Amino acid sequence: MLSKSKLRLVTKVAQLYHEKGYLQKQIAEELHLSQATISRLLKAANEQNIVKTSVSIPVGVYSKLEEEIEEKYSIKEVIIADTPSNPNNDEILRSIGSAASYYLETTLSNKEIIGISSWSTTLLAMVNAMQPISNVKDTKVVQILGGIGNPAAETHASHLIKRLSSLVHGEAVFLPAPGVTPKGSSPKMYMQDEFVQKAINMFSEITLALVGIGTLEPSKLLANSGNVFSEKELEELKEEGAIGDICLHFFDEKGNPTETSLNKRVISMSLDQIKGVKRTVGIAGGERKVKAIKAALKGQYINVLITDTNTAKSILK
Repeated sequence: MLSKSKLRLVTKVAQLYHEKGYLQKQIAEELHLSQATISRLLKAANEQNIVKTSVSIPVGVYSKLEEEIEEKYSIKEVIIADTPSNPNNDEILRSIGSAASYYLETTLSNKEIIGISSWSTTLLAMVNAMQPISNVKDTKVVQILGGIGNPAAETHASHLIKRLSSLVHGEAVFLPAPGVTPKGSSPKMYMQDEFVQKAINMFSEITLALVGIGTLEPSKLLANSGNVFSEKELEELKEEGAIGDICLHFFDEKGNPTETSLNKRVISMSLDQIKGVKRTVGIAGGERKVKAIKAALKGQYINVLITDTNTAKSILK
């Protein structure tokens, strides 16, 4: 129990620090005490409940919802972008893209090796929302899913890699191979290319992976690229319980990989490799992706999730 005299001093120090904005050094000089003593008195103010801190959560910030998802799925961080109550797809893309760009701008470190998937409109929205990051150096941006396909759509994949590497002032490492090799052809013929080998050899060095989360039904961009399985093959995946994919490697609703011969035709980082990255950021939203996102969380393929308000609420249902 503190004496009345000490309580008075503790209260005075707390008022000077919290209400008047004095620095600890200024309080020490004014009261003729050491700075170490001021620090101890401020600690005592907290212990005696003289100072009570509360956080007022602004409109459009979903800290509690983020925390609930983090705890439920044992994930490092969840970032929820504010969206209207009934958003269209473009609004969702813009909101998630903006949130993802801010995350990258504020967390990127020197010498990061960034892996990024192709054929994702959400990742493109992120890159388009980004500002150049001037305080990082010695970065590399590695394409982790084959980007060769329909010439019109192929521009998207190369733009994504070039644009991101330019924004982080880093080296672009392309994966000049299709995401899905044509039926009857072996990925081995592409592996002989020195540039393909260079990208694949860097998969184990990636420190930050940025990935979209797909559904069994391919997006319009992916379908147009030609990097998809046939309807018959998709039906085979469905029969195996496939519900979503990362880098065209599919998994079921529990997050278990679906083991089919189709995996052998995909040129990308494997699910095990993606799981092993220090930070794997899943950037996805929209009602049609809820089940796939939940499965990716259950499989622990991502440890950071950036999504929109409605999707986040549906994930917890």
